[in-house]
Amino acid sequence: MAAKKKKSRDVSACSALRKHFGRLPLENLITASRTFPVTARVDLQAALEKIFGAGYAGQLLGVHSLYSHETLTFADLTRAGTHPVLVGPLQHDEIDVGEAMPARCLKRGVWLSKSQDLRFGVLATPATRFGQDDGMHIEIAVPPGEPGLKLSQSFLAEVERLISQTASYRGKVISLEGGRSYSGKASSVKVHKLRSVKREEVVLPEKTIGLLERNVRDFIQQRERLRGLGMALKKGLLFYGPPGTGKTHTIQYLASQLPDHTTLLITSEQVGLLDEYFLLARFLQPAMVVIEGVDLIARAREDMRNPCEESLLNKLLNEMDGLREDAAILFVLTTNRPEQLEAALASRPGRVDQAIEFPLPDEDGRRKLVQLYARGLKVPDAIADLIVRKTKKASAAFIKKLLRRCAQFFLQSGSQSGLEIGHVEAALDEMLFAGGSLNVKLLGGGTE
Repeated sequence: MAAKKKKSRDVSACSALRKHFGRLPLENLITASRTFPVTARVDLQAALEKIFGAGYAGQLLGVHSLYSHETLTFADLTRAGTHPVLVGPLQHDEIDVGEAMPARCLKRGVWLSKSQDLRFGVLATPATRFGQDDGMHIEIAVPPGEPGLKLSQSFLAEVERLISQTASYRGKVISLEGGRSYSGKASSVKVHKLRSVKREEVVLPEKTIGLLERNVRDFIQQRERLRGLGMALKKGLLFYGPPGTGKTHTIQYLASQLPDHTTLLITSEQVGLLDEYFLLARFLQPAMVVIEGVDLIARAREDMRNPCEESLLNKLLNEMDGLREDAAILFVLTTNRPEQLEAALASRPGRVDQAIEFPLPDEDGRRKLVQLYARGLKVPDAIADLIVRKTKKASAAFIKKLLRRCAQFFLQSGSQSGLEIGHVEAALDEMLFAGGSLNVKLLGGGTE
């Protein structure tokens, strides 16, 4: 006779808690909690693993709730009636932290442990509001009394201490991703893997290079000595100039040259997350905070269309002004339209210390750009001279696109000798004439 299969039975979190705490009624438990932002999730996981791996023996259980519109708490775990929280497999999310392998973070679980003879439980779960996750919730449950109170306080203090020491995103290039609906809180962290830019790849006038080195490299080298003199460690730079002149390219260069700095990239649509960005910058300092297209949120007040736009400007001004003098934060703001900026931002030294112009490349600059963007393509001197003459008033971005278009015609022609006049003329014709005036404007081109 075939053996009868045993009917599986769901194990509730309530029964697991009763077994763990023994005779202590679950309704007598005392809980305390902390909610950490999404930017601390990886560090929180590392802190919990270190705490439970070092000193506390116990058991980690996965917990699952049928409904998850609000943050799960110990009060929910003690529910034994309809739709109880169940014990099940441990689930994890893999979070990109810019390393070869992502960090694996527990999604929802409870540790049942003890300190000497004192039993306690720790719940880790997403902080959820109206079905949207905006951080991680940690809750510790202990028996009533002084020993439980001390354990609860020391445990949470140790978690916070370890998080402050870990900082998984320190030294990375990151941005915050907003939720599906506006809440003013980030839903995730994106790590950017920018291309490393070398010094010789930054083609700018010597005056511009000198200002950059003076206000970035030299300033950072003297930071500690400035601190000793009691002077401010924060600095604000404004990069301005026509589109395609190398502002973003230079930011990539600075990010690759400041490996000890965390770079935070803020776009205009993320200005609602400024509070979290500045909080993160303080935590991860030294940091470089980049706001591209700052004129979109910091245009002159008389050009603003509604109070909402002005409130965003005020938020930016207040955050930049509210930083302590010893905050080691470098602000880099970029704009193609400096004349439209609000004077309270552009003309106040406490916010912007130095404006740096990124002009269209001169003849020497265009020649260097041709050499840089030719890559492996052979460009005879005569052809290089032709490109330099033909690209007067053109941006660096236009020259880069032109060299790629020339390379395409070169490859299609089957030529073996190198770039020829016909390749250049065909590329220029497509970029400047075939596409009409709009194409020229889009590509940042110009002719004599």
